[in-house]
Amino acid sequence: MIADTGYERTESIPPVRVSSPTEERNPRTRDIDLVSTPELVAMISDEDARIVDAVRAQHPQIVAAIDLAVDAILAGGRVHYAGAGTSGRMAFMDAAELLPTFGVGEEMFVAHIAGGAGAFARSVEGAEDDVAAGRAVLEGGSRHDVVVGIAASGRTPYVRGAFEAARELGAATVLIASNPVAPLAALADVAVLVDTGPEAITGSTRMKAGTAQKLVLNTLSTAVMVRLGKTYSNFMVEVVATNEKLRGRLVRLLEQATGHETEKCERALREVGGDLRVALVTLLVGVDATAARAALEAPGVRGVRGALDHLR
Repeated sequence: MIADTGYERTESIPPVRVSSPTEERNPRTRDIDLVSTPELVAMISDEDARIVDAVRAQHPQIVAAIDLAVDAILAGGRVHYAGAGTSGRMAFMDAAELLPTFGVGEEMFVAHIAGGAGAFARSVEGAEDDVAAGRAVLEGGSRHDVVVGIAASGRTPYVRGAFEAARELGAATVLIASNPVAPLAALADVAVLVDTGPEAITGSTRMKAGTAQKLVLNTLSTAVMVRLGKTYSNFMVEVVATNEKLRGRLVRLLEQATGHETEKCERALREVGGDLRVALVTLLVGVDATAARAALEAPGVRGVRGALDHLR
């Protein structure tokens, strides 16, 4: 049985030739279908190893994107991720993990994927070319928002629609792409252009480009959470303990952060209803739960560090 290529259904749509290193043929993997399995795995891993330096070269732009996002959230805005295909899926995964990790949901970060939520599991034909759907990303948004467009090629029409709507609204825009000459960079306040080069399999941007997107998004969202006081030292202090493993993690975090015995940490958590931040402040400063909560909620205080400074 010959697979349905979908070509007949899209034959009337003019083809687009994308100018990007991700579309070029990789000279290092031309024999990937001829080599042994160990050599094949080495080829892929060697290509992946190039990604870290490519991301590191974009650190100044990533810093600028983080600052934009922090300012947006502090002003009451939100960070909107927008992408299609693999790019959209990377965005969805990053945003989804913020709730269990930092207690943050769509009030701060919201992900939009071309074709809607169903496109996360199954490709939706033509969704990435839907400019109008991209514009809808900012419906109900404000000038304090930030749109982070993720597009390996740096040209995705869905992302362009989101950028155009953002600019009309006065909202900031950030592009994450793997194309040093990304067309959408002209519409971005900050362009993070990670030059991942040609893929191990020509044009398969779910590989190096997708990995680079994950690295950048993880760095961006994690750094924003740190700047907003969602950590204490390198501990997650707003973990949503939805299962036994996470409840155990709360106790372990308290032990590591305070040096107190397990029993004392468990008791402190019970007394504050499982709020790790409050338990931390009570154990580190020796105040009761009421004083700890008041310090955490005091004007201008960000997180446990701020509460500790407020009480000392």
